[in-house]
Amino acid sequence: MLDTFRKLRLGAVMLLALLPVFSVAQPIDTTEDVSDPGAEESPWLLTPLLSSEPKLGATLGGLGAYLKRFDAGSTQSMMGLYGTYSDTESWVLAAFADIYLNDNKHKIVAGAVSGEINNDYDDFLGVGLPARTKDDLEAYFVRYSYQVRPNWYLGGQAISSNYAIGADGLLGAFLELIGLTGFDSVGVGAVAEYDTRDRQRDPSSGNKFVAHNIAYRESLGGDESFDVLHAEYQHYFQPLDRMVLAMQVKGRWTNEAPLGGYSSASLRGYVVGNYIARNWTHVDFDARYMVGERWGVVGFAGVGCLYGGDRSCTYSDDIYPSVGGGFIYKLKQEAGIVIRAEAAFGKDDNKGFYLRLGHPF
Repeated sequence: MLDTFRKLRLGAVMLLALLPVFSVAQPIDTTEDVSDPGAEESPWLLTPLLSSEPKLGATLGGLGAYLKRFDAGSTQSMMGLYGTYSDTESWVLAAFADIYLNDNKHKIVAGAVSGEINNDYDDFLGVGLPARTKDDLEAYFVRYSYQVRPNWYLGGQAISSNYAIGADGLLGAFLELIGLTGFDSVGVGAVAEYDTRDRQRDPSSGNKFVAHNIAYRESLGGDESFDVLHAEYQHYFQPLDRMVLAMQVKGRWTNEAPLGGYSSASLRGYVVGNYIARNWTHVDFDARYMVGERWGVVGFAGVGCLYGGDRSCTYSDDIYPSVGGGFIYKLKQEAGIVIRAEAAFGKDDNKGFYLRLGHPF
């Protein structure tokens, strides 16, 4: 499956798909992390992870992490391990670090991931052919950002992956014919962030904007040269005392990318990589209401579009709606870490159930 872990390779999955608790832009106000030392929660975090989708099957895993505040003015850093295994005999193992230093002036996000992904498709890439695909992935990622002025960060990132795609029988020959066979990639890029949120991992007010690029180049050791640009805007506000409304507008644009570097429909309810085009943009809304000290409910709806080449947002086939809901549990209130159990529904029988760590945005 083409794009299931491309976000890891491109930086967005290492932060979103792999570990939703990651955030590429951090808060300036860290008062949510300040508590009575005598009442501090355990620094250890252990949680199960679960998902079920028609094409990916049932996936079960877990995440273990250690939380540490390196100085009084910084957000709690997180370092840990992640692993999953599915009934399609797919597996993923990853190590990660999300570190904040010197009153959040220095931020480092890094990770390494290895995996094998096997998926069954009834209609792979819309060509009318059933397929069982096999994706192998080994990737490394690092990002560093520095606070240049209040609310503003500038930095850089680098990523390297040994990414391969395989498929059985006729589908394998077809993928090779259209160039969908994976490649080694090495890229570097710049990051610009603006963040006024009141909390990092569980915000209730403020805004975040982040833009970053990755320039994949053969001269750096990769098989392909192309460019990818990401941009994302988030807004949070509280219409009621226990309610938070969140909005995300996000896009991914490519230039001269091979099929293996295309953008994918990535809203909840869709298998990432089953629908691809050069560019992708979506808007997503999340309504969170706490019914108790730790428990809450959530509802969400969004719509996205794949475009570029022969794809256009004027055609209904290229529009992808998403709707769903579920429950929230605050696992680590001091660090703002939550678990979400939710079901999501898209068009054409696309749907999924997820038990995962952190808000999607």
